[in-house]
Amino acid sequence: MVSLKRVEDICVLDFGDDENRLSPQWLDAIDEALDAVAAEAAPLVTVGSGRFYSNGLDLEWLGANPGEMEPYVARVHGLFARFLTLGVPTVAAINGHAFGAGAMIAMAHDWRVMRSDRGYFCFPEVDIHIPFTAGMAALIQAKLTPRAAVDAMTTGRRFSGPDALGSGLVDAVANEDELIDAAKGYVADLVGKDAKTLGAIKSVMYADVVEALGATSA
Repeated sequence: MVSLKRVEDICVLDFGDDENRLSPQWLDAIDEALDAVAAEAAPLVTVGSGRFYSNGLDLEWLGANPGEMEPYVARVHGLFARFLTLGVPTVAAINGHAFGAGAMIAMAHDWRVMRSDRGYFCFPEVDIHIPFTAGMAALIQAKLTPRAAVDAMTTGRRFSGPDALGSGLVDAVANEDELIDAAKGYVADLVGKDAKTLGAIKSVMYADVVEALGATSA
């Protein structure tokens, strides 16, 4: 279950304790939580509470609702864009596996801290025969060096925390019991930044990505 709590001056958004796939219901809950974060105007840390940070698209739901592909992908793109341009500092505390669109959500944050001893960060699209949309590719490439983008996007490689750090996919690694504190450390000194100004800055920084996410369909 998605939950949001305030820890001192920082919002902590828990994606849930299952695979945290991007089902329509999960997307509803995340949008509602982000509305609350925007109202709080407090830095945001996201995390999962089980084995997964997020296992990406809800392929089972898509298989049962093939006619919903285009609006579903558009909504997922909208979530990426919202995280990318949110008017508060954001950190993904990657507690476990982050695959596909789940890894893209992490990419849409300002910083990423990954558990050092468990979990993989992976873009499996090449192996599951689902090409990246232009918006997805633009998001990933905006956050990575060209070398790291090739290594992550074209191989389907599963990066452990230390490997992800070495490749630049994440900014730090930490033990499980230190993960949230390590993530909070990135934004603790950024409390009070003006949300309207920060959101405008991010919107300009990532204008090309937001355009690609808005223009791309399945």
